[in-house]
Amino acid sequence: MMKNPYTLPFREIANTDVALVGGKNASLGEMISKLGTKGIRVPDGFATTTDAFRYFLEENHLQEKLSVLLSELDTKTFSNLNAIGEGARSLMRNAKMPELLCKAIAGDYKKLCATKGGLVEVAVRSSASAEDLPTASFAGQHDSFLNVRGEEEVVKAVHRCYISLYNNRAIKYRCDHGFEHLQVALSAGIQHMVRSDLASAGVAFTLEPDSGFRDVIVITGVWGLGENIVQGAVTPDEFHVFKPTLKAGKKAILSKKTGSKAKTLIYAAAGEEAPLVNVETPKDKQVALVLNDEEIETLASWSLTIEEHYQCPMDIEWAKDGRDGLLYIVQARPETVHSQKDPLIMKEFSLKRKGPELVKGNAVGSGIASGKVRILQSPQEAHLLKKGEVLVTDITNPDWDPILKKAAAIVTNKGGRTSHAAIVAREVGAVAVVGAAQATRTLHDGQEVTISCAEGKTGIVYEGLLPWEEKTMDVRTIRMPRTAPMLILGDPEKAWRYSFYPNEGVGLLRLEFIITSSIRIHPMALLRYDELEDEAAKKEIDALTAGYDTRSHFFTEKLAQAVATIGAAFYPKDVIVRMSDFKSNEYANLIGGKQFELKEENPMIGFRGASRYYHERYREAFRLECEAMKMVRDEMGLSNVKLMIPFCRTVEEGKKVLALMESHGLKRGEAGLEIYVMAEIPSNVILAEEFAQVFDGFSIGSNDLTQLTLGLDRDSSLLSDLFDENNAAVKSMIAEVIQKAKKAGRKIGLCGQAPSDFPEFAKFLIDQGIDSISFNPDALLRGIQNMTLAEENKDI
Repeated sequence: MMKNPYTLPFREIANTDVALVGGKNASLGEMISKLGTKGIRVPDGFATTTDAFRYFLEENHLQEKLSVLLSELDTKTFSNLNAIGEGARSLMRNAKMPELLCKAIAGDYKKLCATKGGLVEVAVRSSASAEDLPTASFAGQHDSFLNVRGEEEVVKAVHRCYISLYNNRAIKYRCDHGFEHLQVALSAGIQHMVRSDLASAGVAFTLEPDSGFRDVIVITGVWGLGENIVQGAVTPDEFHVFKPTLKAGKKAILSKKTGSKAKTLIYAAAGEEAPLVNVETPKDKQVALVLNDEEIETLASWSLTIEEHYQCPMDIEWAKDGRDGLLYIVQARPETVHSQKDPLIMKEFSLKRKGPELVKGNAVGSGIASGKVRILQSPQEAHLLKKGEVLVTDITNPDWDPILKKAAAIVTNKGGRTSHAAIVAREVGAVAVVGAAQATRTLHDGQEVTISCAEGKTGIVYEGLLPWEEKTMDVRTIRMPRTAPMLILGDPEKAWRYSFYPNEGVGLLRLEFIITSSIRIHPMALLRYDELEDEAAKKEIDALTAGYDTRSHFFTEKLAQAVATIGAAFYPKDVIVRMSDFKSNEYANLIGGKQFELKEENPMIGFRGASRYYHERYREAFRLECEAMKMVRDEMGLSNVKLMIPFCRTVEEGKKVLALMESHGLKRGEAGLEIYVMAEIPSNVILAEEFAQVFDGFSIGSNDLTQLTLGLDRDSSLLSDLFDENNAAVKSMIAEVIQKAKKAGRKIGLCGQAPSDFPEFAKFLIDQGIDSISFNPDALLRGIQNMTLAEENKDI
């Protein structure tokens, strides 16, 4: 019997068949035939061939008609795109599906039904012959249809896929990427429907989509159908998984962020006009994660296997079936934005000054843009948008694609970092803030604004046209000094981008920023919640800790995930974590903090650092810090994370803290654990030999050492003129502690601004033989230059 030329089962399709079934279907066939044995679950099905599509065109005599029509397209301004697109779709719509093709589709659909013992629902997805190439994704350009049931309906859905080849957005996309319209053919994939409307669905990237960092897998998910992510209709949950520790069998989940998931996209009831309906997500499901840890790691493992098989970063769609409770991969395509860029050539943006904040959302990229606001309700209002204006709208979908390039920036009310608006913004290199809630209400037409995505994962729309700086840097051209340049960090959201900077690791990771921004609650208020007198604080704590087994688990998991993110970004380089160093007045500002803090006359030299850790007023909270660090090192496998004790006044105090840490499972020397001490008090310098017997190394805190050597409060504006790290007394202390550390065979570094601000100070440290100098990211390049010149003994 002669083989049917119009359809092919997925199991007979490989990735080499793009010309025959399009990129999407070729990838599905490849996964079913090659990766099924590795445990990756892909719904079965079949594809119509591109020969079938050409047969459809020939039988209806459409080639010449389409060619003539498309030759009239204005490819400069696309002024007649709507008319040409509608004309092409009308030709396709009025054409008939050939009988032989209908029989072939119906026959394969019957075979698919037979495997399930009755009529089955299928997804019918478009797959173009030029689709999912390494340089052009075509993602979202053509239509797909879900929950299709019955032979006649499947044939109709395939026909509608054919028609979608001439969507306005698809026509424009082909023009932009240099594809001849009639050289692109369409295949339709007919695949068992995963009932994610009863469970969840989402997207996975095998790199971090904003920075291009390759060692992490980013998974996003929502309740119901995954189209809500693509459309940006809701803010999804987001998970980061670290590839090296995943391979090593460790707990590889770096972070779990709960999205609002306000809507759930499901199938409409029988008889309703629209096939899909977005319903309100119940409150308990809004705060619950769509995946458990086992499911996150399963998807991450599958994603890693897919990436290794295809040998390039991948953009993957997953779905969970609410009937059988199983996870499935429903699409996989090459990632086409950051994988094509050189991450070692970076643009660094920074605002020179800030204005009033108008709205906030998820930042896409790291750029800055400004312009006048233009609020649009739909793509039909595209003519209102002038080139260089800031497009503000509720959400976007692929119908917006032809006009997004005109915008200086994009701001949407809804959506996460893997929504349609975010994906397109990355592809066209636009600045975008998605999920900015009330943007369309808060902003107004003609308003001058500046959009900044240069401040981490939070994008901010500021009032006014603000000045900013833009620098381009090729890391490979930077000469590195022999002395190790390291970073000072506290914000995990910026870690992926900063990891590409020239560095030898993180010399100071401050926990204070993480606690203030990610946790926000005083740890003792979590541990002694029942004793808390502030009812308003209790309500805030209830809201923040919803979904966690215990309130203390909220603290340890949040802290561990933030530290692990930075540890993973710089792995296997050292990341030195300074245990918390809040002063009592700063701790009091945390939620519930006032009840657990004393008012001190001089908090700068009061209840802080090591003295706090073993004191009965804080000892329980320090246990939580230790548990978080143990989780990072032991469970998550980030052994490059080292620890450091701040403001340790006496050697005996140091021993007491180390004994306490050991009781919490953090034993110095065990599993390679190194514990350092800050050298920031004159006693640390005077007794450096004794401290060197207790700790593995030193980090000079130049700010505190300067104030305590000179006997001044560094926060006092009255004494600011006297604060000077170049003072002879301060430099004498620094030189002494470096020499003592070297003599004892201990590492020693310095964290501070002075070596970047003052080249002569960098030379002084280099001459003393310091091992490392840590800089804030904005001062790193200047600091490296100062260090290099100092090592070459050049005038600086």
